[in-house]
Amino acid sequence: MPLLPALRSRNYRLFFAGQLISLIGTWMQQIAMIWLAYRLTDSAAMLGLVGFASQIPILLFGTLAGVWNDRLDRRHLLLWTQFFSMLQALLLFTLTLTGTVTPAYLVMLAFLLGCINAIDLPARQAFVAQLVEDKADLPNAIGLNSLLMNGARFVGPTLAGLIVATAGEAACFLVNAVSYLGVLIALSAIRVTPRAERQPQAALTALRAGLTYAFQHPQIRSSLLMVAGFSFFVTPYTVLMPVFARDIFHGAADTYGFLIGSAGIGSLSAALFLALRGRSGAADGLDRLVARATFAAGVALTGFVIVATLSAEPLWAYPLLSILGFSAVLTIAGSNTLIQTEVAEDFRGRVMAIFSTAFMGIAPLGSLTVGAIGEAVGVRPTLFACGLLTLALGIIYLRQLKSSVR
Repeated sequence: MPLLPALRSRNYRLFFAGQLISLIGTWMQQIAMIWLAYRLTDSAAMLGLVGFASQIPILLFGTLAGVWNDRLDRRHLLLWTQFFSMLQALLLFTLTLTGTVTPAYLVMLAFLLGCINAIDLPARQAFVAQLVEDKADLPNAIGLNSLLMNGARFVGPTLAGLIVATAGEAACFLVNAVSYLGVLIALSAIRVTPRAERQPQAALTALRAGLTYAFQHPQIRSSLLMVAGFSFFVTPYTVLMPVFARDIFHGAADTYGFLIGSAGIGSLSAALFLALRGRSGAADGLDRLVARATFAAGVALTGFVIVATLSAEPLWAYPLLSILGFSAVLTIAGSNTLIQTEVAEDFRGRVMAIFSTAFMGIAPLGSLTVGAIGEAVGVRPTLFACGLLTLALGIIYLRQLKSSVR
């Protein structure tokens, strides 16, 4: 059996190659945008606001986008979302290069990209199932997608930190705009069998049916609730990293890149682990692994805050962020795998839209809350409380699993 069986499928190979190029640019833009917001305002609350603006459209529109996802050609849908994402990056580059960018522009452009992602994310998740020729390879494809995302998360922030320090934020925005060409070319070359036409339902009826299906399915419901809680308590730590990099560890953009990159190392390792777990048996025992990973993320986050309190030297923070990144990917990508292996094909687009909402849509509420509380009481006690709540989340999920076994 091949080590990475999903790569036997031509369509998935093309998709993988296109995403490999584009996602590095996406992470570079994200890091440069957050750093630019902090440079312009010196405000932790503004960091939370930018994070909120970039992800709140997913909460508002993501589940409805899932209805389109189950109706329209996903390849064409992705071609349009990637094209408009490229235009957004070019606009951000132009404003930054000409010195006309303001915090208000950053918030508006972050919101625009969030609207695009509300359609793009569930379409991309569901499209993977059409790209593998053998459905037993789907868990491996999901693991490879996570490997792509987190490989880019390791490379992108590190490059962004170095490029921002030497050439400025505009250079990162330009690199991201150009990187979209790779995924546009790959999507244009993909050929998939059209899905069977189904009698269309009214949008709200279809949406209600998808929500009912997701929350009446025990495994899918548990995974969605876990992801939502994790996204609220853990994901927002990234928006506060500029404060730790500059004001607590007394560094600059490169320190920020290394902090995020350290989490990326752990994320990349976890994604590789998931990709190599196997084929049809890849979900065996994964629910318990997700529960333990959530608990470990809480330990790592509280430990990071303790280290940042005791010392201004970031050296000891790096391994803790790597553990946090490893645990985060096991939780999110592991939950994705559990859901994708359980969901019925007729509901895949809508359920993955709900997953995207739980993952990316709940995160802005966390970003806004954590940013505001961090501004009022300090970033260290705020993240410490988030770590303790994540510990509790892992314990609750593990107890639910033990109860279901009985």
